[in-house]
Amino acid sequence: MKRWNGWGSEKVDFPVSDAAKTYLADIIGQATAGPSARFESVLKHIPRSRLKPHPLISDDSSLRLLHACGQSLPDWIALRFGTVDRFPDGVAQPSSEQDVEELINFARKTGTNLIPYGGGTSVVGHINPLPGDRPILTVDMNRMSRMNHLDEKSHLATFAAGVTGPHLEAQLRAHGYTMGHFPQSFEYSTLGGWIATRSSGQQSLYYGRIEDMFAGGRIITPAGKLELPPFPASAAGPDLRHIVLGSEGRLGIITQATMRVTPLAERETFHAVFFPDWASGVSAVQQIARSSLPLSMLRLHDAAESRTTLVFAGRERIVRILERLLQARGLEQDKCLLLFAVTGQKVWRTRRSTLEIARDCGGVYVGRRMGSEWRKNRFRTPFLRNTLWDLGYAVDTLESAFIWKNVQEAADSILHGLRHGLEDIGEKVLAFSHISRAYNTGASLYFTYIFRIAPDADETLSRWKKLKGTASRTILAHGGTISHQHGVGADHLPYLEAEKGKLGMQALATLARTFDPEKIMNRGKLIDGRKQS
Repeated sequence: MKRWNGWGSEKVDFPVSDAAKTYLADIIGQATAGPSARFESVLKHIPRSRLKPHPLISDDSSLRLLHACGQSLPDWIALRFGTVDRFPDGVAQPSSEQDVEELINFARKTGTNLIPYGGGTSVVGHINPLPGDRPILTVDMNRMSRMNHLDEKSHLATFAAGVTGPHLEAQLRAHGYTMGHFPQSFEYSTLGGWIATRSSGQQSLYYGRIEDMFAGGRIITPAGKLELPPFPASAAGPDLRHIVLGSEGRLGIITQATMRVTPLAERETFHAVFFPDWASGVSAVQQIARSSLPLSMLRLHDAAESRTTLVFAGRERIVRILERLLQARGLEQDKCLLLFAVTGQKVWRTRRSTLEIARDCGGVYVGRRMGSEWRKNRFRTPFLRNTLWDLGYAVDTLESAFIWKNVQEAADSILHGLRHGLEDIGEKVLAFSHISRAYNTGASLYFTYIFRIAPDADETLSRWKKLKGTASRTILAHGGTISHQHGVGADHLPYLEAEKGKLGMQALATLARTFDPEKIMNRGKLIDGRKQS
């Protein structure tokens, strides 16, 4: 069973060692365990539903609470402190496209706001009800999860959009295929959610981002059905797939998607290299990215993230041996860890070519063990948020993408802003970053920051707002996108116009009016919202 106020299954924990606890206390300060409100106490605050009765809709209070929030840090603060104050008036779980059409027609007739809901894993506020006079209906797509068709000649698979990552991959693997899309939320997020937020997976270097996989599909909108045939290519005007990609529920509900799939790779191996510093690691990643080698992942951790990774690995004896080995090779405190994955047929040749570039940049190869451990545990990392909250620390992430000439300066500036962002109130922040995806022209930067939970919800939220706002403004100042893989949601909305421009925002608003003339779809997301102050 999933946690109602945390990440993932209640059966999965991420224990940390005493050494890791000491590490956090030394950098951030001793902390007091964070609060954890009781489910029953929050239920008492749920108001009566404003929805008219409908056979497809439940107004059960427990179900409404479970669909009130996603996984952003503001969501966690509200859930853990028990201050959630907005809930959907009802939850529907359609089993067919006919059900979805009926729900949209119901919403049009009753003036109800619809929120499409996949796995509830949004970390930027995509699925949260907003205040207003209209009743709110959350449409949970989890019952629509089958693979409807596999075209093995064309390497195309059509799925109902509510399918989660593990279920999608299991259905494909039974036939010898994979989609290869592995975001960190893989275990709980859905295909429809990936499309609606323009998701990127950890091995997108080989398999592509979601927009590279999305061949076509169907979206049910208040204005009717939008059919997207899976052409291999087309010059018949603008590609309408790209108005669905990243649409965040503003145009309608994605009900099925035809995806490009790949035969399972003959071999796949994960490897680890350490560099003496960040600059040498970035130089290697840039060269490797332009080499056209069939790698599926390049993930370069900065020095702070590399240290934190080793501390939290929990295998102190092995880590001490590794540290001595690297020290003997001249790699000290500034050393940076690169993880790379080789997928396909020419695994050893690709590994050799990659390591040649790495060694020319001062890299030291440490084998496959660290890479294999990372792969085995890569979907467990979000569970660390539960553990750290219980220890008294809040964790959040943010990400962007920059052209190569801006990567170094942007990383330094954002980390400086995060690390010093709470100095005025005497609080310290542990912040680090990694390159999560490298392109020919640039790279994505992914940041994690950890700070102490305040005694009350408002102060904790204030700390988050200060850090998030500082980082977001710095991203824009250095020419980065406000989101490389998490989407816009509510958290990034104040900064979107700076990236799209006024005319671009008008174009998005016009699209929304075309497909959703009654303005019932996920109001307050992507288009609406106050401007950046």
